[in-house]
Order: sequence, then C-alpha cells, then structure tokens
Amino acid sequence: MPVKQFFKMRTQKVKDFIHEHEDLFWYSPEDRADTVSDELLVETIINYGTLKDVQHLFKVMGIQSVAAIFRGMTGRKELNIYPELRNYFELYFDKHVPRNS
Repeated sequence: MPVKQFFKMRTQKVKDFIHEHEDLFWYSPEDRADTVSDELLVETIINYGTLKDVQHLFKVMGIQSVAAIFRGMTGRKELNIYPELRNYFELYFDKHVPRNS
C-alpha cells in the first residue's frame, strides 16, 4: 500500500486515537476530525503531543507505518516539524526501523 493512506481505510483504533486528541486538531470541524491526512496526524502528534501520545500512535498505526509516513514527509521542501524533533525522529527511525522493512 502506498505511504499515503486515505482516511476511509483507517481502523477504528486510529479514529479513536484522533478523537482522543481532537484538541490538537482544533482547526478541523469536530465531525471531520478523523479525516485529517496521515501526514498531518503524524506531524501534529510529533510536534504537539507528549511522548506518551507518540508511543500510543506507534501502537495504533504501527511504528513501520509512522516511520514510512515521516520519511515521506521529510522529502518535502517545507516541513512543519520543529528541527529538533525532526532530527530526533530521523535518528530514532534510522535506529529502530530499517529503511527496507
């Protein structure tokens, strides 16, 4: 499956995760919060979530999926992840999720 996943294919666990953290998606209408893209979900949780939120995201989406989405995003010219967090997660995923997994 391509890195970009559509919200229609989301598991209930991911939808529940989004609703549990809907305060981070304040700009999205409440009834459409679970339609945010996977890239925006990962970006928002990495930037504004707690370590516990990131660990929970790994659990519900799978660390390989989160790493693939993150790596796909880091190729963009403009990336809205704080530089320190980008560096940390690049190193983290390089250590824990090999690129050919």
